[in-house]
Amino acid sequence: MRNIIDFKVSGRFALFTDPVTKIGGEKCSYHIPTYEALKGIAKSIYWKPTFIWVIDKVRVMRRIRTQSKSMKPLVFHGIYPSMKDPAKKQEPFNTLSIYTYLAEVEYQVQAHFEWNRHREDMAQDRIDGKHFSVAQRMVEKGGRQDIFLGTRECQGYVEPCVFGEDAGAYDTAGELAFGLMFHGFDYPDETGKNELYSSFWRPVMRDGVVTFPKPEECPVRKFVREMIPKPPSSVGLQEEGLCDELD
Repeated sequence: MRNIIDFKVSGRFALFTDPVTKIGGEKCSYHIPTYEALKGIAKSIYWKPTFIWVIDKVRVMRRIRTQSKSMKPLVFHGIYPSMKDPAKKQEPFNTLSIYTYLAEVEYQVQAHFEWNRHREDMAQDRIDGKHFSVAQRMVEKGGRQDIFLGTRECQGYVEPCVFGEDAGAYDTAGELAFGLMFHGFDYPDETGKNELYSSFWRPVMRDGVVTFPKPEECPVRKFVREMIPKPPSSVGLQEEGLCDELD
């Protein structure tokens, strides 16, 4: 089964938010992309409910640099200090925050897809080779949807590559550990359980390459809440008219 794709993603800024920094209303990026963020990029390139994207590894191509920006995020709930009229307490207002972004990023990503066995209604769409062909073509076109590097204000750009080619900034850097880090969410439509979990792990970058474990292999998993899956009513390749086009 052909199901592996390589692609390069780059952008001026990236914000892979450390959830600890959001408590005070400000955001600070992890130094490397999270599994969930890269999975979102892969889904923006091409996705169907027939399969699940699995991120294998990422290669950091440029030096890790940060840049802080003053922001004025909109607050929808709270009391602005100068508001004395109780009737205006719930009106949205702007506050001041500092967001710390990654600057001038570039990554090589290797990913593969696996059939979603919990979507038996899409069993007829498990066509070997067809989804791979569409995914390859979408990589060449830069993706089906807009690419974001962590958050919507960080626009990304995708192009094809061969994982491991070209020189990277950390090719001879040895090992670098990043401590406990958010990995991703385990959604019920992918696990078959009516539960939402968040997973964490301790990544180690070796000569610029970070190899991700699968979500079920993460050493730390936290139950978030019960969630009833509401799978999207998506069409398959045949309904979209792609099968005949790829034959």
